[in-house]
Order: sequence, then C-alpha cells, then structure tokens
Amino acid sequence: MITILDWIAYATTLYFLLTLALGLYAWFKGILPALVRLGKGLSRRKIAIFAKGDNLKTLMNLLEDTKLFNKRNMIDISSFGDFGRAERATLFLIFWDDWQIEIEDILRAAKDNTALVIYAPKGPGSIPTNVFEKLNSKRNVMLSNFRGRLLNDIIVSLMTTGYQ
Repeated sequence: MITILDWIAYATTLYFLLTLALGLYAWFKGILPALVRLGKGLSRRKIAIFAKGDNLKTLMNLLEDTKLFNKRNMIDISSFGDFGRAERATLFLIFWDDWQIEIEDILRAAKDNTALVIYAPKGPGSIPTNVFEKLNSKRNVMLSNFRGRLLNDIIVSLMTTGYQ
C-alpha cells in the first residue's frame, strides 16, 4: 500500500511542477508584456484632448477621476491654433460635436501609429456616413458613445499602439 501511495505522490508532484512551469511560461509570455505596455502607456504616453469649453473640462475630469492618468500627460486642444501642441501626443481624444468640422485636419495630423478615440454621445450631431467611412479606413480609430466605453477604449489604445 505504501508503494502505491509513493507513486501517487510522485505523479502528483510531477503534475504540480509541470502546471507551475506552464503557468510561469504563460505569465511571462502573455500577461507580463501586456501589463508592462499598459504601465508604460499610462505613465508616459501623451493624450491630446480635442474639446472646447465645458466638454474639455468634463473629459479631463473624467480621466483624472480614474486616478490612472496623470494631468501632465494631457494636452488640451481647444482651438484650431492649438493643433501644433498635439504633435507630441500618441492618442487623440476627440469630442465629436466640438470638432466635427475640423475632423479632416485632425485625421491628417494623426500619424499612422496615433490612436484616435472619438467620443460621440447620442445627440443632434451624429456622424455622417461619408465621415464614418473615412474613419473606418484609418487604423487605430475607436468610436465611443458612452463614457465607460470611452475609458475602456483609451486604455486599450494605450496598450495596442505602444510600439515604436
């Protein structure tokens, strides 16, 4: 009976060590790189917020209240003359109602690896089909109608566009 229990103990130990090794491999290969990219994205990446007036303040407060984003990493773009300040940003957060007329200029200013997150809450200024098609043809463009989804899209964009 002791010999049988001894073999079961060896098999259980082998199973545990194999599971531990595979778990560590999965952690270092899959989860850890994503966490590192998220950390770098939240701490270093610049976010250009294209909004005017109260909408700018609302979006900045939304990001600050999460305590994930640093205020010094946010660049407020409230007029067409401020476009030059957005060059350092790797993520453009656009409040649709405020910038729908200048969207072509914003699309031209965005580099290929710049993420565009457009916040277009339901209202009178919905996105026309031709502009929607242009947005769809670009890489790294996300469209959000809800604030909770907006935060999710920003975090995902910071992770997925973190390459150089």
